[in-house]
Amino acid sequence: MDEEGKKTMKRKVMIAIDESEFSRYALEWTLENFHDSLLNSQLVLFTVLPMVDYGYIYASSLGFTPPELLKSIQDNQKKVATVLLEKADDICKKHGITTERVIEAGDPKDAICQAVEKMKIQLLVLGSHSRGALKRAILGSVSNYCVNNANCQVLVVKKKL
Repeated sequence: MDEEGKKTMKRKVMIAIDESEFSRYALEWTLENFHDSLLNSQLVLFTVLPMVDYGYIYASSLGFTPPELLKSIQDNQKKVATVLLEKADDICKKHGITTERVIEAGDPKDAICQAVEKMKIQLLVLGSHSRGALKRAILGSVSNYCVNNANCQVLVVKKKL
């Protein structure tokens, strides 16, 4: 690619957002510390619809849970995710940065890595929940999984406690 082509091609950066204070901190820290780079990048705000425990679906097959209830739960989750991304987008706008917003459903670690590959992301930014070794072993660590499996550079922002 020639020099002019390199200048016009924007770097793609994705910031994974969830409802936690750690995620918000990672967003704000990134905007403050990489502001100039982000002005020349394509910034994607990404969130994952939480996986719902559909263990009660068995009861629905017996006629206890109407399909409308399941649809209502899914619609509500999408509204919550949309509001979450709108708030993150507002923070970015205050820094003069425009964004693209993406919502996916599934297991967060898998959805993030799949989106990175699909969207050809070059830098993934995640907040760290600062869990200890035992909690990471039990609950898993999205950031650790992404560091080891995402097809791009990964920046994990840790909030000082």
